[in-house]
Amino acid sequence: MRESFQKGFGIWRSGGRFSANGFVEMETELIDTHQKALRINLDAAKYGTFAEIGAGQEVARWFFRVGGASGTIAKSISAYDMVVSDAIYGHSDRYVSRQRLQTMLEYEYDLMRERLDTQRGESTRFFVFADTVAARSQFHPGESHGWMGIRFQTQARSEASQIVIHVRMLDKENLQQQEALGIVGVNLVYAALYLHGRSNLITSLMDNLTPERVEIDMIKFSGASFQQVDNRLMALQLVQHGLTSAAMFTADGEVVQAAEVLHKKMILVERGSFRPVTHLTMDMLTAAHALFIQEPKVAGEEIVVLLEMTLKNLSSAGEIDHIDFLDRVDTLGALGRTVLISNYGEFHRLASYLFRYTKKMIGIVMGIPTLKDIFEEKYYADLEGGILESFGRMFKNDLKFYIYPWRDPGSGGVITAGNLRVAPHLRHLYAYLYENQFIHGLREIHEEYLSILSKDVLARIHAGDGSWETMVPAEVGRIVRERRLFGWQPNIDAGSAGAGKKG
Repeated sequence: MRESFQKGFGIWRSGGRFSANGFVEMETELIDTHQKALRINLDAAKYGTFAEIGAGQEVARWFFRVGGASGTIAKSISAYDMVVSDAIYGHSDRYVSRQRLQTMLEYEYDLMRERLDTQRGESTRFFVFADTVAARSQFHPGESHGWMGIRFQTQARSEASQIVIHVRMLDKENLQQQEALGIVGVNLVYAALYLHGRSNLITSLMDNLTPERVEIDMIKFSGASFQQVDNRLMALQLVQHGLTSAAMFTADGEVVQAAEVLHKKMILVERGSFRPVTHLTMDMLTAAHALFIQEPKVAGEEIVVLLEMTLKNLSSAGEIDHIDFLDRVDTLGALGRTVLISNYGEFHRLASYLFRYTKKMIGIVMGIPTLKDIFEEKYYADLEGGILESFGRMFKNDLKFYIYPWRDPGSGGVITAGNLRVAPHLRHLYAYLYENQFIHGLREIHEEYLSILSKDVLARIHAGDGSWETMVPAEVGRIVRERRLFGWQPNIDAGSAGAGKKG
């Protein structure tokens, strides 16, 4: 049985649910920001530094405001001037970045240990909180965001643990953004010091805030207390609990903030369930990529390829099975793919998300069944402009659909972007999009893959029918066997790899 016990959170992969056996009892009462800051100030065992760049010292201010800060704050620093900041932390090409935050945390933590460990190390759990933020101002009217982190000890003289988050501040006024920033910072400090072994750590980051004010779209745990934590699962938790609508991680499991990957890039994205990845899945992507790189605007440009799963793709009987989720992303990682997890059911919402980071060309890969759904007007009841508004949002910038054919299981006929029939009153709209190449049909495909269905592959895996291996890429077959993904068991697979080739 595969083990992936999430030590820091008491989460293990057992039946796809958080196991109550591993949980520390959660605090259910909401504690306001004042109470959190005061509790930390009155805890003689906690002592730390606050280093903040941009938007004022909004986090440290809370600890000074509630009283007793001398028992908590060793130092508070705000290095606004770039020359001063560089003199302390070294040169940085970008001051509001993960790299700058990491440098701040490491520098201040090492300095605190160097100066205070001999005197206080036996009885004190040291911590350093840092943030680097670009808040709204007359000089910065654009998107307001920042990086926050805390490096801390869970026991005196223990090895450090660390939590890093990326925050988008959505308030329109600078004063409101500063207020929200301070609350998030207090929540992060409190969560690290008191909830690092609890299941409600992530949700507590939004205490006393709403999603209309703040979005947390990346979180990364590292260090001694989080060695067994799977950050991909934590990225899913951000989306599941509504802290963000989308989160991303690379093939090696490294969680990333979207701008780090997508900024001013050409993007090709395929949405699917990937349960598991099949030859058809990859043929869709290969055919679309071959057409995408021929676009005049794309030639010679770097292309970011994303495989996207929505919460709906991940849900089974209304719930998300965490083991099943990790099985899927393990196979995508084996193929070297970056994964996007989102709560964007409608494609116009996905498009808006991608347009936030790039104005360059975007390609969305899909099959005929998905394209047919896009032309179902019932999905746009919440838009005043209905289906026309949805298409207007999607195609206002440089975006195209790349459509993979579908074999009708009843008639055996192949439906393509060229012969698809939509509702009669929408056929002129479809013709306009198709003729103006907003919708591209994929032709250079492997027709023998059209009959492959993921649910059929999964059924064969469960039944021990080794022929499933002929329906998936070799890397997927290997990792399914090695890690026993999707319920594969060697004792019931009639022929393992060899039998699969015979089938």
